[in-house]
Amino acid sequence: MELYQKMNKILYGGDYNPEQWPEEIRREDMELLKKAGIDIVTLNVFNWSLLQPEEEVYDFTVLDEVVELVSEAGLQICMATGTAAHPAWMARKYPDILRTNFQGVKRKFGGRHNSCPNSPTFQRLSPELAGRVAQRYKDRKNILLWHVGNEYEGACYCENCEKAFRLWLKEKYHTLERLNKEWNTRFWGHIFYDWEEIVAPNLLSEHFEETRSMNQPITLDYMRFNSDSMLANYRAESDSIRRFIPDAVVTTNFMGAYKPLDYRKWAPYLDIVSWDSYPPAGAEPACCAMNHDLMRGLKNGQSFLLMEQTPSVCNWLTDNRVKRPGVMRLLSYQAVAHGADSVMFFQIRRSVAGCEKFHGAVIDHAGSSNTRVFLECSRLGGELKALGDSFTGGRTFAKTALIFDWDTWWALECSAGPSARLKYLEEFYLYYKAFYELQVPVDIIGMGGDFSRYELIAAPLFYMIKDGAAERLEEFAAEGKTAVFSYLSGYVNENDTITSGGYPGKLRKLAGIWVEEIDSLPEKSSNSFCYKGKEYPAQLICDLMHSEGAEVLASYESDFYAGMPVLTRSTYGKGSVYYIGTRSSEKFYKELFLEICKERNICAADGADVERGRERAEKNVEMAAREKDGSQYLFLLNHGEHETEVYIKAGGTELLSGESKPPESVWRLEAKGVRIILAEEQKHRRE
Repeated sequence: MELYQKMNKILYGGDYNPEQWPEEIRREDMELLKKAGIDIVTLNVFNWSLLQPEEEVYDFTVLDEVVELVSEAGLQICMATGTAAHPAWMARKYPDILRTNFQGVKRKFGGRHNSCPNSPTFQRLSPELAGRVAQRYKDRKNILLWHVGNEYEGACYCENCEKAFRLWLKEKYHTLERLNKEWNTRFWGHIFYDWEEIVAPNLLSEHFEETRSMNQPITLDYMRFNSDSMLANYRAESDSIRRFIPDAVVTTNFMGAYKPLDYRKWAPYLDIVSWDSYPPAGAEPACCAMNHDLMRGLKNGQSFLLMEQTPSVCNWLTDNRVKRPGVMRLLSYQAVAHGADSVMFFQIRRSVAGCEKFHGAVIDHAGSSNTRVFLECSRLGGELKALGDSFTGGRTFAKTALIFDWDTWWALECSAGPSARLKYLEEFYLYYKAFYELQVPVDIIGMGGDFSRYELIAAPLFYMIKDGAAERLEEFAAEGKTAVFSYLSGYVNENDTITSGGYPGKLRKLAGIWVEEIDSLPEKSSNSFCYKGKEYPAQLICDLMHSEGAEVLASYESDFYAGMPVLTRSTYGKGSVYYIGTRSSEKFYKELFLEICKERNICAADGADVERGRERAEKNVEMAAREKDGSQYLFLLNHGEHETEVYIKAGGTELLSGESKPPESVWRLEAKGVRIILAEEQKHRRE
């Protein structure tokens, strides 16, 4: 990629808004950024109203000055298109650009993310601005990246969106006969005889509450359509850039596990994935790691960019706590450990007014280089410079994968039943956290991913089975691999239509079980089961199932279905398939996956047994690994409040201190400390 040819280190910088400041402050900033070791700034994110004060007037005076200033200072640029919020004059002149919310209320001008994705005005003027910015700065050699929009989010339910939705449906289904069949519109007499009869599904039509729908297929398709509409906006601006800069490296900033947009469908149109990480104070380290791994998995394991994080404090939470000393550095290296090739902040200088005046920044309101946050940023900047390009572009090699699917997420949570408390992300996180605490590297892949690279694939809440997925999993298991499914797996097709003939539908032969009923348990109620001599809870959902050749590993212990299987293992070809018929505790998932990893000879990141990995996690130590050009880099991250010692199987040299140790050594980690070890042995590497 062109980007890596221009990089000689991890990119370090963030969002800079110098148009808010007089010239003397801007020049002071250049000196401060140099002290902090910052080498890249993102410009022009919210400048549409400044660049285009009237429809036929464009004014680049201020942006020209800023580009010249940061270029003279030797900084690289991530150039945004400026289209993240439309100008007030545009809303007044062209009200079609304003969104209509889920309640059916048309918005007025204000806020951000305030443009209807299917507005003819937005579709005309946003690519025009992107093209003008690209044309003006196409010869600037220090522009490394092009940043389209900003944190695309939300949805619109206006008349323009309804019209565009009907066209989207025509392209997908071709005829109303097919649409009525796929949506099962004979239920409740919802048959459509004219495309114009179809309206957007919201609280004015198909929804009885915000998340749950009375007509799941139309809601599911509208969520797909909304994601596709915003993707079309992104692609239009990206295409405008490429008209003037064919080899531009183009991206936009994602937001981790963000429900409304199917990032897996977006990823092919980004040259590199970038995302904004804002974990609340107290967030579990595993949750942060999961989001990094999700972003890394969007482009088949390609490294990504950490486009934004706060150096210290967020401003939108109920309680906005500062990051304690060492935490910013620790979370930055966690991102790098999981595949980030940049550490970037929002924001470089703290705003003095507006919504984000209390949001953290490298340069605080004091405007000084002596603040705690600035000094921490300077230390990290020096370390990243010293590390150079050791592992930029490096990859994570995993034998284990988790399947994550946005369509499944949408379909499950808009459904009327079996439980309003069912949350896709919560179930997925239980599985992810088990591997995290065993220190087992994990790829997060889509249903169409390359299964052949893995020994173990787990698919929590594999509710929707897309065409070909079941057959590919059968091939995977037959080759001697292991697959794991949870309750509510295999129930529906891509239109959220039940696969008749018994659950888990197309997975029935693979899993060797038949699910007859689904019991939804109240919040404070649970069943239980015993596995390996220990009792575990059965919560939320209980699949009432029968074995059809699968070995019963555990059974329910109470209620009328006591004695029925809850955990099974079937043999399929040379491989194994597990089915977990309920939601259980973190301890259960950890114990189950510990056994499966031993069975599949899957090791912790340093090649040690997974028991060793679990011991490290119990000390609040995380291990992750990146490999580049035959070298492996092990990251040790102490998320605990106390100094600790950890055993590492691989020997090597620690890059930040220069300390070396032989294999089978113990390394000391200070509280919130980081070690990056260039390993001497890579016998455990997955080829």
